Amino acid sequence: MSAGSAWQGNVKARLYERVRERGYDSLTAFANARPTASLAALAKELGEDDVAGVQVLSGLLTEAEQRKQVTRFVRGVLVRMLSQSLPDGWPAVLDDANRFKVAKAIGPWIAYTPEPHKESARQVRTALLATPPSPGWCPLGPDDELLLTLLPDEEA
Repeated sequence: MSAGSAWQGNVKARLYERVRERGYDSLTAFANARPTASLAALAKELGEDDVAGVQVLSGLLTEAEQRKQVTRFVRGVLVRMLSQSLPDGWPAVLDDANRFKVAKAIGPWIAYTPEPHKESARQVRTALLATPPSPGWCPLGPDDELLLTLLPDEEA
């Protein structure tokens, strides 16, 4: 990405123009079609030189807030982070190297989680480490059964 080019001009307009060019009516629909793609990969697909992953994250959060689906957004970001850091799924053994990989996924996920949901995210982290999922577990989207158990949708 060119230095600063993602921040020039009307960022939101550019982002939504790119989404529409690809046949989607929302950033969420675009991202949902690629549920395990990293935020950086989504940004690169929308504009290698002028879209940043954090812009995609922000746009997805805005849409989730409008739809009252922030918990689903939070689960979706976790799926992306796990897919990026644990491409072979949850490790069979949590040795130092694998703990680092898990932390590399979960740490930024908690940082990206909106403040009202951070405590729930920390509880998910604690649960995953206390009772690890089956080796190879790799959620394919935000509606993964285990994720729904750990972080259920809130009532609207």
